[in-house]
Amino acid sequence: MATLDIAPAVALEPKTKLSGKIVKTTLAGALVDIGQELPGVIHISQLQKEPVNKVEDVVQEGQTVDVWVRRVKKDRIELTMIEPLAFEWKEIQPDIVVKGKVVRLESYGAFVDFGAERPGLIHVSELARGFVKTASEVVKEGDEIEAKVLDVDRRKRQIRLSMKALQPEIVEEEKPQRTERFNRPEREERKGRGEGKRKSKKHDEHYEMEAEGPSEPQLTAMQIAWAEALERSKGRNKHNRVKSSKSVSHEQEDLLERTLEKRLPTGG
Repeated sequence: MATLDIAPAVALEPKTKLSGKIVKTTLAGALVDIGQELPGVIHISQLQKEPVNKVEDVVQEGQTVDVWVRRVKKDRIELTMIEPLAFEWKEIQPDIVVKGKVVRLESYGAFVDFGAERPGLIHVSELARGFVKTASEVVKEGDEIEAKVLDVDRRKRQIRLSMKALQPEIVEEEKPQRTERFNRPEREERKGRGEGKRKSKKHDEHYEMEAEGPSEPQLTAMQIAWAEALERSKGRNKHNRVKSSKSVSHEQEDLLERTLEKRLPTGG
């Protein structure tokens, strides 16, 4: 916040920091010269955070003090010596980015003072992208950090922050998907079709074998030669038998003829 030693009262905004001189003290507070036409007034409750019983215990006439504008009215400018919060509860909204200091570490996260009434909590899962076991792996007390407001619970007076939300996403290489699970039905179907074809082929072969009947045994060269020898032997035997039968027939005819000649009378 800028420090304005001399500025028009109408231009003064709440939380503007000024420097002034105590010109008078009263039971209710003190008057301060801040270089404006309107007098600056500090109520006794705004001299410090702790309770004040007597104004002179905190400030004296002629003392230079730092003050902040609370509000500007027609007849005066209300001031405070208590540094105002950078963020009032109504000003803390989700998605705004704040800057603060890590003031406490716990195993479950880090607490950050960014000028609100209470520190905000960055859960360990919101400190960085990827796995983080403890907050001390990422930050330490006193670190100045930036964070994004995730959620505000005014009733519980809780503020959740995230450093991870301001970090670029880690792009992981896509791993090839295993298609075994998805192609299994198709493979099983193809397998079934293949088995069907094989079964059909076997069935057809079996059917053809039955239709053709048992095939004749294949003879070896030795067996063929032996068969031919047997055939030749049979041929010779048959020829001999024919010759023998012809010789016997011829002898029988001669015998018959001689017999007839003896029995039949001859002319003489």
